[in-house]
Amino acid sequence: MTGALARYLRSFTGFSRDARLFLLTTVVFGSATSLYWLDFNLYLESIGQGSLMGPILATSMLAGVAVALPASALSDRFGRRRVMAVGIALVATALLAFLPGRVELLFLGAATLGAGSQIVGVVQIPFIAEHTLPRQRNEYFAVWSALGFITSVVSAIVGAAGATELAARLGLGSAQAPYQILLTGVAILGILALGTVYMLTSDRPAGNRERTPQGNRFGLVLLDRRLFFRLLLPGFLTSLGAGQLIPFLNYFVKTKFDLDLTSVNSVFALASLGTAIAILAQPALARRFGRIGSIVLVQGASIPFLVVLGFSPVLWTVVVALTVRNSLMNAGSPIFDAFAMGRVSAAERATLAAGMSLLWSLGWVIAPLYYSALQATLGFTAGFAVDFVTIIVIYTIATALLWTWFHGDDALARELNEPAEMLAGPIQTEAPALLEHA
Repeated sequence: MTGALARYLRSFTGFSRDARLFLLTTVVFGSATSLYWLDFNLYLESIGQGSLMGPILATSMLAGVAVALPASALSDRFGRRRVMAVGIALVATALLAFLPGRVELLFLGAATLGAGSQIVGVVQIPFIAEHTLPRQRNEYFAVWSALGFITSVVSAIVGAAGATELAARLGLGSAQAPYQILLTGVAILGILALGTVYMLTSDRPAGNRERTPQGNRFGLVLLDRRLFFRLLLPGFLTSLGAGQLIPFLNYFVKTKFDLDLTSVNSVFALASLGTAIAILAQPALARRFGRIGSIVLVQGASIPFLVVLGFSPVLWTVVVALTVRNSLMNAGSPIFDAFAMGRVSAAERATLAAGMSLLWSLGWVIAPLYYSALQATLGFTAGFAVDFVTIIVIYTIATALLWTWFHGDDALARELNEPAEMLAGPIQTEAPALLEHA
């Protein structure tokens, strides 16, 4: 047992300098964006703009849709690091637009943040794949994703407590004061993240570097459209479910159980910690049941907890269901994305990563509008009830498609004795990578 544990722990070591430094970016930038996603809706409510939650989120994600494919193509031309830096700078700038609380600036800030976040989300995936060895990638992506969730735990607890205490010490008695302090901290962290990116080795390609000409359109490479469709559709369906739930879970829990800011952030910190542990365990589970088998197992098991989360009247059961469901649903994401990247050629990876991010953002454009329509028509309780039923149906379909389309590939990989570590790809949790975690 001890020997097996030692071998498992050793599999998470030996990363390159740039790979290790990128984990530092994950911590700093992840702290900023975690605070934003956890508390921005509550900030809108505190300034009397709660009705704009859905439209503002849709605006943010629509901006992400617009920049996903151009960011992928530009990163091939100018280097991942430079384009990533542009995205982080946009995020840091966007947060300043939120502080006055004016409606037009809220939408402008949301669009800028959505574009910057999407640029980072698209570009970081190929960057990681190019700075890790094939045998390391499953473990690295697991560490990277888990670290993002752990960062959410710390930033949620420290941020909420610190902002509340600072507002009290400064004599700021308004309801929005702690949130304004948090948003200011997000902007500062964004600037620090920009510095960590420039610590990375420049990866600007040589002038004579060319993309594979076959299937190359507008700087993008797509050789097998049927395969792309099958790889992308389950994630798009999942985004339609996640987009009408994840951004509004803080509002749901706070309102249903009348919690304060510190309590709400503590609930989501606990959920993030459980998710981080589950993600680190998922590579071993994939070796036992196969990649697709392990993904279907954890995602299918998460659905009953979604029922409890949506309909239980008892707070502790909701907290448990939230923690377990988030852990299970997100645990398989690194493995599927690794599987997806392994199914396409190296020239297609940036295109597939952009497609995943684009469709994920598109789902998050559509879903919040659906959520807002339900809330406006049915009210809080009935609106969320329909929301949860819709999500359960969509997640079930997405999980079934994964099994139907790809479980045979898993069997073939085992027959060929192909190690799971040979595959790599983007982490696509229920929210954009490094931006928000379910």
